[in-house]
Amino acid sequence: MIQIRPASERGRTHTGWLESRHTFSFDQYYDPRHMGFRSLRVINEDVVAPGGGFPEHSHRDMEILTYVLSGSLAHKDSTGAGSALIVGDIQRMTAGTGISHSEFNPSQTEPVHFLQIWIRPSQKGLPPSYQKTFFPEEDMWERLCLLASPDGRDKSLTIRQDACFYATALMPGQRVAHALSTERGAWVQIVRGEVRVNGKSLAAGDGAAVDGESEIAIEGITRSEALLFDLA
Repeated sequence: MIQIRPASERGRTHTGWLESRHTFSFDQYYDPRHMGFRSLRVINEDVVAPGGGFPEHSHRDMEILTYVLSGSLAHKDSTGAGSALIVGDIQRMTAGTGISHSEFNPSQTEPVHFLQIWIRPSQKGLPPSYQKTFFPEEDMWERLCLLASPDGRDKSLTIRQDACFYATALMPGQRVAHALSTERGAWVQIVRGEVRVNGKSLAAGDGAAVDGESEIAIEGITRSEALLFDLA
């Protein structure tokens, strides 16, 4: 079974410096029908204006992933980590017992476009930590590139949950497939372009919850990029 979450139905936050779309309930956007999927709690698509950003704030007991689509994002947190994220970078914060961080667009001319993803950890009260890595675009073409996993295999980030996070980039007609165990579910999020997921058409910003399927097939209709979460 595949249930599509259309991009046009997502929640929205708009301020002078931020344009954000919320796949699931977040902050002032509340929708009891869309509170997450399994351990996946948040997918926010954010565009931050030049010079704008999120001042220091705190989180607890969440695995927080940031995936940059364009531009640059300056990160600082209470673990002492600080870096500028660019396209191809992905970072993980384990909020655990508590972490404070800020995110800013250092450019005075170009917006930064990124996804922030929250996954509930398998246990609470973990020590806060930070990790960052880089995946070149060629690692994603016509394959499922593992970005995050419980054991950090294949250079992926380590997340404290039974979940695997993949990215793929496809040209028209190219196809990737992922076997899904019967007790697991998956979420597919379209980043760019248009694809078919098990025959159903999805475009940028659309998401799909997948349950009861033995395989997930993603086929490019246009030049496209998609994320896949395999979740316990």
